[in-house]
Amino acid sequence: MYIVTSYPFAIFLCFITMLCWGSWGNTQKLAGKTWRYELYYWDYVIGVLLLSLIMAFTLGSNGDAGRSFIADLKQADIGNIGSAFLGGVIFNAANILLSTAIAIAGMSVAFPVGIGLALVLGVIINYMGSQKGDPIFLFLGVGLIMIAIIINALAYKKASSGGQKVSTKGIMVSILAGVLMSFFYRFVAASMDLDNFVSPAQGMMTPYTAFVIFALGVFISNFLFNTILLKKPISGEPTNYKAYFIGKLPIHLVGVLGGVIWGIGNSFNLIAAGKAGAAISYGLGQGATLVAALWGVFIWREFKNSPKGTNLMLALMFILFAIGIVFIIYAGA
Repeated sequence: MYIVTSYPFAIFLCFITMLCWGSWGNTQKLAGKTWRYELYYWDYVIGVLLLSLIMAFTLGSNGDAGRSFIADLKQADIGNIGSAFLGGVIFNAANILLSTAIAIAGMSVAFPVGIGLALVLGVIINYMGSQKGDPIFLFLGVGLIMIAIIINALAYKKASSGGQKVSTKGIMVSILAGVLMSFFYRFVAASMDLDNFVSPAQGMMTPYTAFVIFALGVFISNFLFNTILLKKPISGEPTNYKAYFIGKLPIHLVGVLGGVIWGIGNSFNLIAAGKAGAAISYGLGQGATLVAALWGVFIWREFKNSPKGTNLMLALMFILFAIGIVFIIYAGA
């Protein structure tokens, strides 16, 4: 099994996570031009599961450290398997809501509000579970990011007053997604031996095995959550599985790509958690908010034709996010 042995490299992997978690939503934006997000989401979930298996049978089964994937899975305690699986179920509920929010309000709103809130609550929850890192710098960084989130919400309100269509539903769905999203990582982290990936405690899992179980939780729970949304969507008209199966291969591959991108970020984040700690690893990964906001503002032009002063508020948001991320990194140095 491949493991991380240095803090700087763990931080590097967290930055890759940040890029991946902040960029997968672009595939939904692309598919959304001709494809309902409920249909897109099935391909996304399949992509996450495929990536988890690829990582488990490659990096998770080669090398001299730890246990290989199959050996680790055989010895895993049922309680730890259940914890990682529950993490996948919680994540799936949250991510479906986040996908809904992206469809309603756009990336530059859904990510800063939803994932930004998940970052703040998630860092607190994960630090309570595994107290690793300087709490002063850690929570100072989180506080700055929270201010950045508020500024983003004010910028969106200002843009709305300038002729942009405001969506209270989009903001409320983003908040609900963020609250749920803040809990999933703790259940996955609890199933792993964060203090010793080289020789994990008996019954606990390596990050590669935990990711596969997590992905199964996402996939299996999707039969319930997404089926409900197909029939009673939060936004738009009801659809069905027939519409999914008549979709052309390229549109399906866009969704699978989105899941693979997110999965790469998640696998690297779990690998980095052993060296950086769950709170710091999770917190940096959820800096994806900044990446997604950049995509939304500069590529998708979601604040186009906003009133004077909106760009200044967005710039301040990005600066505070960046400083907050620096403090979170320093907390574990």
